[in-house]
Amino acid sequence: MTELPVVTLLESPDDLDAVLAVDAESFLRPWTRQMYEAELRNPAVTRIFISRVDSHVAGYCATWFLPGELHINNLAVRPAYRRQRVASTLLAHVLEAAWVAGSQRATLEVRRSNHAARQLYGGIGFQLGGVRHDYYTDPVEDALILWRESPRAPQAG
Repeated sequence: MTELPVVTLLESPDDLDAVLAVDAESFLRPWTRQMYEAELRNPAVTRIFISRVDSHVAGYCATWFLPGELHINNLAVRPAYRRQRVASTLLAHVLEAAWVAGSQRATLEVRRSNHAARQLYGGIGFQLGGVRHDYYTDPVEDALILWRESPRAPQAG
């Protein structure tokens, strides 16, 4: 990675193609184009943030901005860009946007076995709030429900 990630909102069909490519590289059961298109038909709630590095889409975060609350639906980074602060930069941007929009807290679900994601979320203040048993399939696995009060991103000091 030669430059810091730049985060923007999904802006074009090409961006959606890139999100689908990131999904295919990241998940056993990625969302389909139809699922994303259905989400995007609700612009009052759905926001998809794209992280670019050297003009390439390195990752994305699909969210719902609900009254008083941010729900993170998907966060993924291409394998070639992992462990290079793409996810943390993306999350900081998303959390700040949610705070500005009036969110008082943020939530997400994560696979119990996804230790890298759990470490990332825990490092920015997400805490265990509950468990959804057998939430995921292929393989069947529990989802940990994580919450963070005040989604405002920590300020650099």
